[in-house]
Amino acid sequence: MTASPAPQRSFAALRHPTYRSFFVVCVMAMMADNIEHVISYWVLYQKFHSPTLAGIAVLTHWLPFLLFSVYSGALADRFDKRRLIQVAQAMFLVVSLGWAVLFHADQVEEWHAVVLLAIHGLAGVLWGPAVQLLIQEIVGSEQLQSAVRTNATARQLGILMGPAVGGAMMLLLSPAAGLIVNAMLYLPIIIWLARTPHGARRPPAAGARKAGGFANTLATLRIATGNRTLFTMIILAGVSSFFIGNAFQAQMPEFAHDLGTDEADHSYSMLLAANAGGAFLGGLLLESRSLLRARPTTAIVLAILWCLAIGGFALSENYLLSILLIFMAGFVNLAFNSMAQTLVQVNAPGALRGRMIGLYNMANNGLRTFSGVTVGILGSVIGVHSSLALSALVLLCIALALLAFSMRAADSPDPG
Repeated sequence: MTASPAPQRSFAALRHPTYRSFFVVCVMAMMADNIEHVISYWVLYQKFHSPTLAGIAVLTHWLPFLLFSVYSGALADRFDKRRLIQVAQAMFLVVSLGWAVLFHADQVEEWHAVVLLAIHGLAGVLWGPAVQLLIQEIVGSEQLQSAVRTNATARQLGILMGPAVGGAMMLLLSPAAGLIVNAMLYLPIIIWLARTPHGARRPPAAGARKAGGFANTLATLRIATGNRTLFTMIILAGVSSFFIGNAFQAQMPEFAHDLGTDEADHSYSMLLAANAGGAFLGGLLLESRSLLRARPTTAIVLAILWCLAIGGFALSENYLLSILLIFMAGFVNLAFNSMAQTLVQVNAPGALRGRMIGLYNMANNGLRTFSGVTVGILGSVIGVHSSLALSALVLLCIALALLAFSMRAADSPDPG
């Protein structure tokens, strides 16, 4: 039988004092991450007006996840998770300061954006598995679904606050000054990690292997194929990221322009905030009622709803309708992604949990590399509205096939 989390009380993970404090510092770090994106994407759009650059920005940002996620998971299995996260946060801080210097000097060039986004991506791939293992160590397996969902909600709260704060910084300060202030928001999590006992290095579990390269990724993938739940959720995350991911966020300035709102910076920010607001509200509602127990078929149905919402957003010519659709997309996206991650983490073998999380992150984040092609670069040829709608349609067909596969698999015992 497929393992699944035990029934949860509302906001079960937040009842743990250590997790509550971790939640707060995570919100600040994630808000800083998204303030940086809001300011940098807007300045780059204003300077270059290039959908191709936006697509390349997505590609260079997510490529490290494709190449190094399993390796990062292996590091989290073997080394001090606190130090891995601290190094990653310091890299985020340096990138924010780097943008500030370039914007202040008005010397930013396209290759600067590629380099800084690549460093940002390396930081993201380093801290991902370490954070996920850390929260499981803090709350335990029984409260894992709640912790994953509230951690995802923390990210969405940061995304929700990021556009508002980033937009205010652009209006009240300069982009450069705003990014300098923003860099300081990474300090609380670095300090918190220096004080917590959780996440310290432990002897490798029985069966654990040393961190490896491509061969280790293939070995981890072979293990995943032996469990239908792991396999289905990793495939779902992979195709979702390959065709859409979050590539539409880099194109938001153009969507705002085409909807007739390019005169005001806050209109662009509102599109980003609506997506994050839907996800944040989704996390609150699902956790307050402890709804939607993690099941593969439920995750796939939610992904199908996401495809429909994203496709509708791509085709919409009305700003208010676009706000509503992107809000709905955020709601279901948080639900299916947090559910898929929970199922992977619960079903992963204990000795290889970090590697399996790394494999999931490679699919969920690394394959976003190619969404820069399917949405961004293709959008420079046929228009970003058409490229996003086409990507949503292809993903919808694949998700329907996965649903049929999952429903058939539910009628037979899982060999994993």
